[in-house]
Amino acid sequence: MAHRPAARLICSTENIMPPVTDLRRSVIDRARTVVVKVGTSVLSKSDDTLDEARLDSLAAQLHALRQSGRKVVLVSSGAIGAGIGLLGLEKRPDDLPHLQAAAAVGQAHLIHCYDDCLRKFGYHAAQLLLTANDFRSRTRYLNVRNTLSTLFEYNTLPIINENDTVSIQEIKFGDNDRLAALVSHLLESPLLVILSVIDGLYDGDPRLPESKVIPTIDEWSESIRGLATDDKSSRGTGGMHTKLDAARTATAVGVNLIIASGKNPDVLHQVLRGEEVGTLFVARSEPLPAWKRWIGFSATPRGRLVLDEGACRALATQGKSLLAAGIREVQGSFSDGEIVTLVDPQGVEFGRGLSNFKADDVRKIAGQKSERVRELLGAEAVDEVIHRDNLVVPG
Repeated sequence: MAHRPAARLICSTENIMPPVTDLRRSVIDRARTVVVKVGTSVLSKSDDTLDEARLDSLAAQLHALRQSGRKVVLVSSGAIGAGIGLLGLEKRPDDLPHLQAAAAVGQAHLIHCYDDCLRKFGYHAAQLLLTANDFRSRTRYLNVRNTLSTLFEYNTLPIINENDTVSIQEIKFGDNDRLAALVSHLLESPLLVILSVIDGLYDGDPRLPESKVIPTIDEWSESIRGLATDDKSSRGTGGMHTKLDAARTATAVGVNLIIASGKNPDVLHQVLRGEEVGTLFVARSEPLPAWKRWIGFSATPRGRLVLDEGACRALATQGKSLLAAGIREVQGSFSDGEIVTLVDPQGVEFGRGLSNFKADDVRKIAGQKSERVRELLGAEAVDEVIHRDNLVVPG
C-alpha cells in the first residue's frame, strides 16, 4: 500500500486518573457499534483454567456498553487455553489434532461460562465460529453480517471465535486480532477495542521503567512496527505485531482502534467515558462503504495487475477507473468478477479491485486503447477493466 509519513507519537505522563480528551470523546460518540476482542491470557489464570472473576467483570462492562445504546460484539480467544486446563495438559500442544481436541473441549466450556455471566444482565450468549473462508466468499460474508444484524434485535451478545476445531492452515486467520478487525468491517460505525495483558503500545521496551504507553497514534507508518516487541503469550497465538497488523487494517477503512489492558477491571468503562486509556489508533480516512471494505481487506485476491506510473496516479489521486491502456502485466489466473491486487512498476501493492474480465482476456487487451479493446473482445466489451466503484485505493 502507499507509504505514509512517520507517525506522530503523543506520550502521556498521567498515571492515575486518565483524562477525558476531546478526541477520545469524539471517537466514542461516533461509535454505534463496539467490537471488543479479548485474548487468552486475559481470560486465563496461571494454571490455564478460566478466570471466572474476570469473565464476570467483562460481562458487567459489556452490559454498560449495551446500556449506552450501542451494539456490542465480543471476539473471544480462550477455547484452546480452556481446553488445555480441562484436559490437564502441561503445555499448549504442538500438533494440529491435539490443538483441535483442546479447542473442542474448551469452546463448549468457554461459551457456557460466558452465558452464565451474561444471564445476570439479561443476555444470552450467541456463539459464531468462523473461518477465513467465511470472509473470502461474498455470500458467506453477507450471511455473517445478516446473522449479526438479526442477533442485535434480541437480548443476545454475539461471541465470535475462530473455528479452531476445523481450521487448517489454508483457512486460518492466524490470530483473533485479525479476525476482530475483519468483524469490525462488517458493522455500522464501529470502534474496535483489543484487550491484552499489556497497557498499550509503548515508546520503548515495556520492561524498562522509562518506557511509557503512547496514548495516540494519529497517522500510520511502517516505522510503528519497530516499536513492537517479539514477546507473545505462552497461551495465545498473537503478540503486539498482530495487534499492529489489525490496527493497520482497521484504520485503513475508517475504523478507530484502541489497544488496552484487559487486566484493568475498569477498562471498558474508561473507554466509554472517553478517558485516555491504552493506545488509540486514529482512523486514516472516512469509513469506506461495506462493499469496498470487503474488496480491499476481506476477500482473497486471485491475481495481480502491474500498472504503469500514469495509471497509478490516475487511480490514487484522480479517482479514475482502471483502463486496459494502463496495464503492463497480468499475473495469475482469475475469472471475471474476482478480486485482483494492483501493484506499481516496482511491485508495491497500492490497491485492489473487482475485475470485469477474466485473466486471459486482460492479457489480450493489456496496454491497448479502448477502441482496440472492443476489436479484440467484441463491441459489447466495457471500457473499464476495474470500475472505480469496485476499486479500493487506501489513502
